[in-house]
Amino acid sequence: MTTSLTPTAIETPTALFIGGSWRPAESSATFDVIDPATGEVIAEVADGSVVDAEAALTAAADAQRAWAATAPRERSVILRRAFDGIIERTEELARIITAEMGKPLADARGEVAYAAEFFRWFSEEAVRISGDHTLTGDGKNRIIVTREPVGPCILVTPWNFPLAMGTRKIGPALAAGCTVVFKPAEQTPLTALALAEILADAGVPDGVVNVVPTTDAAGVVGSWMASGQARKISFTGSTEVGKILLAQAAPTVMRTSMELGGNAPFIVAFDADIDKAVDGAMVAKMRNMGEACTAANRFFVHRSVAVEFAEKLGSRMGALEVGAGSADGVEVGPLIDQDGRAKVQRLVDDAVERGARAVVGGKEGAGPGYFYPPTVLDCVNPTSELMSTEIFGPVAAVVPYDTEDEVIALANDTEWGLVGYVFTQDIDRALRMGERLEVGMVGINTGLVSNPAAPFGGVKQSGLGREGGKVGIDEFLEYKYFAIPRS
Repeated sequence: MTTSLTPTAIETPTALFIGGSWRPAESSATFDVIDPATGEVIAEVADGSVVDAEAALTAAADAQRAWAATAPRERSVILRRAFDGIIERTEELARIITAEMGKPLADARGEVAYAAEFFRWFSEEAVRISGDHTLTGDGKNRIIVTREPVGPCILVTPWNFPLAMGTRKIGPALAAGCTVVFKPAEQTPLTALALAEILADAGVPDGVVNVVPTTDAAGVVGSWMASGQARKISFTGSTEVGKILLAQAAPTVMRTSMELGGNAPFIVAFDADIDKAVDGAMVAKMRNMGEACTAANRFFVHRSVAVEFAEKLGSRMGALEVGAGSADGVEVGPLIDQDGRAKVQRLVDDAVERGARAVVGGKEGAGPGYFYPPTVLDCVNPTSELMSTEIFGPVAAVVPYDTEDEVIALANDTEWGLVGYVFTQDIDRALRMGERLEVGMVGINTGLVSNPAAPFGGVKQSGLGREGGKVGIDEFLEYKYFAIPRS
C-alpha cells in the first residue's frame, strides 16, 4: 500500500510494517491523514489493531536474540547507511513532513538534517559500548562488568517532529542491540513509514523494526505494556499520558524513558544585548510554530528593557509570512489541528482579559487550515492560564520583573523543568541563574539547545532519562556483573 502526495507526487508507504513486510491491518481498517494547511485528506493509512500490535511485538521478540548477537560494527554500518538514506531523500522527506504536519519546507529540511544526525551519532556509539574490569577491595575476586541490550523496546513518538523523534529513539535502540515496536502519532504516520522503508533498505533485518500506526493508541500500546515481552518503553508526549504509561510499566517493572511537557522560561537580564535576545527569542519561540516542548513559553524581561524587548519582538513576529508550508517564502505554517488552534486562542483571550496587551496578533484568522498569527503579549499577569500551561503555538507572553530572586522564583514556579533560556552579557550572572533554574537544559544567549551530541531531557514532571549525547545509548543497556574468584 502506497500513496501519492499531491502536488509533489511523492510515493509513501501506507501499510503496517511488521516482521520486515508491508501488510494491511488485520481488520483492513484505515484512517485519514489530514493536511493541516487545508483540512483535506492526503492519505489513508492502515489502522493497526491490538492483533496487529501483538504480531509486531512477537516479530520484535523473535528477532531480539539474533540482533543482540550482531557485531557492533555491523549495527554501526547499518545505521550509517540509514543516515545516508535519509540525506539522499531529504527533499522527499521534507515534503512528507510539510504535507502531514504543516511546518514550512525550510524548517522541514532542517528537521531532516537534524533527524539524520541521530543515526550518524549512534552509528559511532554502537562500537563504543564499554564495560569494566577491576578487583574487589580485598583483592580476592575479579569484577567484570558487561553491558547488554535491555530487550524489545516500545517507542512512542509525537507529531511535532515526526522524523527526528523517531530517529532519536530508534538510533540508540538499534545501536545497543535492541529490537523495537514503534507507534508514531496518528497525525503523522507517513513520515514514520517512510523511515521504516529507509531502514529496511539500509539492511535492518526483518523484525528488528516494526511500525504500527493506529487510532487506538491506548489499546495498541497497552497491549505491548502488558505483554511481558517488551522490556522498555521510550515515550515522548504529554505529561498526562506519560504518567499513565509509568503506571502501566509498574506491573512488569519495565525500564522507562519519558520526555514529557515543558514550560520554558526565557529570561532577559537588564544588561542583555536586546537585539541578540530577540534573535534568540525568535528561535526559542517560533521553531515549529511554537509547537515544541522546548519552546519558550514565559518571557521574563527586566522591567528596564521590557517595553523595548516586546516592541522589537512584536515587529519581528509580525513580519513573518504565514501560509501553507509548501509555498515559497512561508515562515509560519498551520497548527496541527483545530483543537490546537482553539487552545491557543483560549489562552490568549484569558491573558488579555487579565490585563495583557497584544503587541501583535492575538486573533485567529478565517479560511481553511489551522493557522494562528504570531502573537506577542506584554504586561502579562503572572496568574494568566498561559503561564502554567504549555501553549504549543506562536504566542510569546512577556512578563516584567525587577530582581534576580524574583525572576528565578517565577521561572521555577511550574511543575515542568525541561529547558530554560538566559540572556545576559555577564557570564557569572548567566551561570548563577542557570544553576538556580530547575531544568535539565539551559541555553545561555542562545535559543536552541537541541543537538544529537547533547543529553536531551528534563527534571520534575518533564520526564525521566536522557536522549542523545554519550548517555543516550545507556537508556537501552543493562549492566551485568561477573564475580570471579582469583586463584
